[in-house]
Amino acid sequence: MVFSSNIFLFFFLPIFLTFYYLTPERKRSWVILIGSYIFYAWWRVDFLLLFIAVTLWNYYIGRGISSSVSGSKRARQWVTVGICANLSALGYFKYANFGVATVNAAMVELGLDPWLLTVVILPIGISFYIFQAISYIIDVYRGDTPATENIIDFAAFIALFPQLIAGPVLRYKDIADQFTQRSHTVDKFAQGVQRFMLGFIKKVIIADSLAPLVNQGFALQDPSFLDAWLAVLAYTAQLYFDFSGYADMAIGLGLMMGFRFMENFSHPYISQSITEFWRRWHISLSSWLRDYLYIPLGGNRRGQIITYRNLFLTMLLGGLWHGANWTFLVWGAWHGCLLAMEKALGVDTSGEKFSPLRWLLCLLLVMLGWVVFRAESLGQAFIIFSAMVNIEPLSITQSLQFSPVYGGQVNALQIATLLLAWLLIIVRGLYQRQLERIDYPQTEQRSQLPIRSLSTGYLSTGYVFLLVPVFILAIFKLSAESYSAFLYFQF
Repeated sequence: MVFSSNIFLFFFLPIFLTFYYLTPERKRSWVILIGSYIFYAWWRVDFLLLFIAVTLWNYYIGRGISSSVSGSKRARQWVTVGICANLSALGYFKYANFGVATVNAAMVELGLDPWLLTVVILPIGISFYIFQAISYIIDVYRGDTPATENIIDFAAFIALFPQLIAGPVLRYKDIADQFTQRSHTVDKFAQGVQRFMLGFIKKVIIADSLAPLVNQGFALQDPSFLDAWLAVLAYTAQLYFDFSGYADMAIGLGLMMGFRFMENFSHPYISQSITEFWRRWHISLSSWLRDYLYIPLGGNRRGQIITYRNLFLTMLLGGLWHGANWTFLVWGAWHGCLLAMEKALGVDTSGEKFSPLRWLLCLLLVMLGWVVFRAESLGQAFIIFSAMVNIEPLSITQSLQFSPVYGGQVNALQIATLLLAWLLIIVRGLYQRQLERIDYPQTEQRSQLPIRSLSTGYLSTGYVFLLVPVFILAIFKLSAESYSAFLYFQF
């Protein structure tokens, strides 16, 4: 089940909210747990057992760490066993196919018979709930949060359906108090509805309308210069509106249930450095990688060379987290190298002064990375890269030629949506940067400050009046297309 579906909008969500608000507050974790399990089992019931097993395992690992002396050998043993088991489950389901395929390719080259392995199905959301479980047991070991005794609250945290499939990556220590005491008000519920509608529009109206441009462009065997740039510009916008749209819907659903989740995006395409980009893009993941990987590796405390190594390894593993393909490893390595280079060159990553040239350069570097990220293979990425720098012929392939009617290969609606998407990215981004200049003092610690989100609180009345009819239009569009999966479900 996905948020952008009629079964969720008109069946699951109203029934869930009805039961949720009719249930006494002290029992609502049960409603969250049962509702989230139904939501997950809608995809496949059998993988619900894995989900429950991961939950029980990490609950008891947390209790084991708590029963040991802080920092003791026994506590380290508990957390080590817990992390290894979590990573083993993630490794098997996510990387077994990739590993066997890689070994088989080498064996075939050597004239040996390849291994036979039944294709392993990737459980949706496993990367997210495994990371949340790992952060919990590490935080318990560090003493950042006590091990919970309430297994229902913990299970509800792991299963919390608004963010279950594609984040934000939550940490138990940040929302533990909200399971015991959170407010439910009309104002907060209204904020949640507005936020959900905004995310739904971003996903269905913008991201889904751009999908045909992306799919057709990346499928071309011999794209032209214009084909390649059209596809890359479309994918850059599609991925942002698709993923940030999901995050908006997740945060909105959380507000409807009284929770406040962390923001996951803050206009990343206005960044002037890759470092700033990662403070604005998928914030919950980048901060997770920083706190549970980069800093434990030594961060920037052991000299410049070790710092560069840590940045590279963190992003390399972050790329691998996204999927079992050489493309994701190369994408992670690309960002790791760029972060290390910025550190080595002393690049100003605060983003305090706006420079159009620095912004365009950063955007170009990000888009080059997205080519590898989107491509099905490194060979396909190379085809797109080659076309992006080969100005001849300066034409559009017939399969991407413009058709003025809906249903054509590239129609007026898709082109208009692409222009609208980039207009929103630039205008809203520049407005966000102006707000940050007003909010944040001139300080050397500017890069350490949180980034203000434009999407918290109420929207203006005029904006809401515009939001409702566009939301209804998005529902009609969804109904006509019947299904709309999120891009990050594959991770």
